[in-house]
Amino acid sequence: MDFPEDLKYNRSHEWAREDDGLVTIGISDYAQDQLGDVVFVELPAAGRKVAASEAVAVVESVKTASDIYSPADGEIVEVNTALESNPELLNEAPYGDGWMFKLRPSAPEALADMLDAAGYRAAIEEDS
Repeated sequence: MDFPEDLKYNRSHEWAREDDGLVTIGISDYAQDQLGDVVFVELPAAGRKVAASEAVAVVESVKTASDIYSPADGEIVEVNTALESNPELLNEAPYGDGWMFKLRPSAPEALADMLDAAGYRAAIEEDS
């Protein structure tokens, strides 16, 4: 499993990368592995205001469907429309082309409660 050190993680398996005031969100390598082959992604609408821990997207795989949660309060400013026709990008490149949406957080410390890579790895081991 790959857990890039420059990302923050939620126990619900979302990752977040902060860059120039925006936060890019996707699902972790562990999450895509557990889901199996992703066959459909329901993305949120750009412009939607969301709250931390709110379910904002859905990923469907051959095994199950899973909600994707916002890591922070804010506004969704962009979605990865490539996932609509190529949902397998979540499996192939979860930290690259498989990103899901970008959020403009309402507070600068929005990601403070998220885990670093070591904390996320420990949480997965604890839950297993």
